[in-house]
Amino acid sequence: MAISPGHVLWRKSLAAVAVILVALGAWQLAILLFHPPAFLLPSPSTVAEIFAHDGSYLAYHALTTIGEMIAGLGVGAAAGIVIALALTRFPAAERFAMPAIVTTQTLPVFAIAPLIVIWFGFGIGSKVAMAALIIFFPVASAFHDGLKGTEDAWLDLARGWGANPSQTLLKVRIPAALPALASGLKVSAALAPIGAIVGEWAGASGGLGYVMLQANARVQTATVFACLIILAVSAFVLRYAVAVLCDRLVFWRGHES
Repeated sequence: MAISPGHVLWRKSLAAVAVILVALGAWQLAILLFHPPAFLLPSPSTVAEIFAHDGSYLAYHALTTIGEMIAGLGVGAAAGIVIALALTRFPAAERFAMPAIVTTQTLPVFAIAPLIVIWFGFGIGSKVAMAALIIFFPVASAFHDGLKGTEDAWLDLARGWGANPSQTLLKVRIPAALPALASGLKVSAALAPIGAIVGEWAGASGGLGYVMLQANARVQTATVFACLIILAVSAFVLRYAVAVLCDRLVFWRGHES
């Protein structure tokens, strides 16, 4: 029997609430047992006070980071899709292009973040570029594998009907690779905050990464924890939204459980 999207959402919400409650309980238990200094591990109540007193300030910077995450996901996903299609359509280019693509993922993000800021400036462009650089590879890799893994029987059928390579790519390979693309997009959605935050750490005047840098300099650990909580929630919501869209894209496989 098919599971309705509403039931999936309800079940995921309950699971998320349970995880949050367990994490808060373990956190508070650690405070009671070990009595760490507040600058090392603030209590949940202290972090809650930060949300109460600085909620509007955190919300303003959170919107900046969330915007960078979404834009980076869009740009990175589009770049990954285009690269995968190009490598599939022109297989001879793969031997030259793939090493360069893999190299972009082997370089430490902290090492290239300053260069990205120099090239794209201190505004949103460098943060989007940084997020896209991290995001595009999982999309390109998953989609390319899906395109190359199309069943031979389907390709033979397309050739039997006289389809040219472009028609085969559009009508056979791409539909067959959509589940792989969906998997790559789901993975990328969870990586989106990394690029945005690293870009903000390299140079920014706003965003949660900027707030965390300022808080670290002042040893305001509770503010750092508040930013991390916002990032975790934002990443979860973004990943769930992408999963819902992907389930609609590959509806014949059923909803994500």
